[in-house]
Amino acid sequence: MFRQLLTWRALLALVAILIVSGTISYSSYLAKKIEKDEREKVEQWVEAGNFINNPSNQDIRLASLILIQTDIPIIETNEKDSITNWVNLDSAEVKKGWPNHEPTKNLNTNNYLKGRLVTFQSSRPPIEWTDPLDSTHRNRYYYGNSKLLNEVQYYPIVQLFIVALFIIITILAIRSSYLSTQNQVWAGMAKETAHQLGTPVSSLEGWLEILRETPGNEKYVPELEKDISRLRLVSDRFGKIGSSPQLEKLNVVKQVEEVVEYVRKRAPGKVLFKLNNYLSNDIIIPLSGPLFDWVIENLLKNALDAMEGKGSITIDLQENKKEVIVDVSDTGKGISSQNLSKVFKPGFTTKKRGWGLGLSLSKRIIEQYHKGSIEVKNSELGKGTTFRIILKK
Repeated sequence: MFRQLLTWRALLALVAILIVSGTISYSSYLAKKIEKDEREKVEQWVEAGNFINNPSNQDIRLASLILIQTDIPIIETNEKDSITNWVNLDSAEVKKGWPNHEPTKNLNTNNYLKGRLVTFQSSRPPIEWTDPLDSTHRNRYYYGNSKLLNEVQYYPIVQLFIVALFIIITILAIRSSYLSTQNQVWAGMAKETAHQLGTPVSSLEGWLEILRETPGNEKYVPELEKDISRLRLVSDRFGKIGSSPQLEKLNVVKQVEEVVEYVRKRAPGKVLFKLNNYLSNDIIIPLSGPLFDWVIENLLKNALDAMEGKGSITIDLQENKKEVIVDVSDTGKGISSQNLSKVFKPGFTTKKRGWGLGLSLSKRIIEQYHKGSIEVKNSELGKGTTFRIILKK
């Protein structure tokens, strides 16, 4: 599925590149074509205006039509680039552009017109017109983009944004679907494990009753009873994965102490356990006892595996106004920086045995069922690791 996800991403990226490249190329082609047509329209506008200004021309209907239909912003200047006229600019902005908002006859004092002229001058060369009757009389016509040309030029940016948004939504949908399927697989495996454990555990309980009634087994029955109870607890934990467990008001200090004591008795003698309780009093919070115990037990067992039989494990219980914090620290081999982002992913493990589900299920239990958080607070190779659980009061 991971390779398939990469294939989807590569395909989407390729499609996006092709769409954007094609759009930019075609938009560039259209923009150049429109720009060429607009220059011809401005030239026609210049000729039409001068045609009308010539008293010898009687029929000016076509020239007037050209002047009216042109929507390109144009600024007329003399040979010294002093503004003499303008058309198709924002009248309201022109009105604001006068000094002290007071109109004057000198167009060159208008800040808005001066700013537009500078923009037009920097974008393209002007169209020049020389009076055929007076060669010393020359006008220059600077012009900007029409609304159509602006829309064509901005279209690739809009298209790029739409394509990027489409790709992001698609990737998130694929990832969500993948994670949902993955969670269903792990939950299904957990429930099937619980189901498979149920039959032999029930059978063992029956055999235990037979042993209890048989003289001479008094020394073994209590220990077998503990192990069968433990198996029943493990089966119950697996059965709760994938469904919403019932949370109860429990003492978090007592829950942690019981798990620490249970693991301590079964740990190698060279491992030192230390429980530091910095809580102001016994804190009662909503917990699923079996599942929360499982998380603490899993962290402690991982710590034991990391220390390979010797070292120390420290459990710190702290609090603030809204949260209870449980830190589990060990003096083991630590986690490499490249693996820190993978530790909670299903299937990831550095052990020779195991499915790599412990931390993944722990994260699900704390975050989904208890609405808390679990993270690697810090880790250093050769010095140890600290996991932090945060639970809401």
